[in-house]
Amino acid sequence: MTKLRDLVAAELSTPTPAPITAFAERLAMLFPGARAVLFYGSILRTGDLSGVLDYYVLTEAPPAGWRGVFTRLLWPDVSYHEIELDGQALRAKVASMTLAQFQRAVTGAGADTTIWARFVQPSALVWAAEGVRETVVDAVTEACRTAARFAQALGPVGAAPRALWTALFQETYKAELRVEKAGREVSILAYDPERYDHVMEAVRADQGEPPSQAERSRLRKAWGPRKLLGKPLNVARLVKAAFTFQGAARYAAWKIQRHTGVRVEVTPWRERHPILAAPGVLLKVWRTRRRTV
Repeated sequence: MTKLRDLVAAELSTPTPAPITAFAERLAMLFPGARAVLFYGSILRTGDLSGVLDYYVLTEAPPAGWRGVFTRLLWPDVSYHEIELDGQALRAKVASMTLAQFQRAVTGAGADTTIWARFVQPSALVWAAEGVRETVVDAVTEACRTAARFAQALGPVGAAPRALWTALFQETYKAELRVEKAGREVSILAYDPERYDHVMEAVRADQGEPPSQAERSRLRKAWGPRKLLGKPLNVARLVKAAFTFQGAARYAAWKIQRHTGVRVEVTPWRERHPILAAPGVLLKVWRTRRRTV
């Protein structure tokens, strides 16, 4: 039976299309002290480059100045980037945090559930600084262990892997502030159900025996604060992002044009003050759509 770490290492080494790799290399140069760049999300599966690519950049230290102060308290930092590669426009939403923050988050030691719940799902380690790859493999392996432990505690005793993962994702979606439709946890598993079977089987092989009733009770009790604090933590991150999301105006303009067909000019003022500019932009979109109806 494949060991969990071997399974994770193989998955993280999955080749990505050249544009995705090139964008990751660009991000590694853009972020000071970059240590690794992970790619994740639906485009990892579909390869559709017309949407927004999703990356995590792990750095040696938080950003300098006041941004770093916020990032130490509420990671990750979020930014939007655009590049043109061989005549094709590529767009990416990038979350960044320090490697040390990532290593702690995957253990489940804090109230946050987003990191280990995200990285028990497929991802690719597209770029890593020298000597860092094994550290990231260890961290993602730990994310899988954390997720599996909570799945075994929150799901039915002795249930099949898919029932356990379904129970876990249902609980994490309840704990987090999400906009996805109900049943999203089922669609996550539906992409590659056997892959999740293999992860749980590998975790169980590492464990040697199922978690005891005492361990399950301990983890279920530990879930209480995470469920209670999940949404407030998400709200705090949204408030932080409202003031620190680099490229927010360009990201919003692209989303508006993609979904409504209305082109919004990103002026220097709108770039600097996306929140203040929002009412005027929304009014323009409303008027334009009224004229075209």
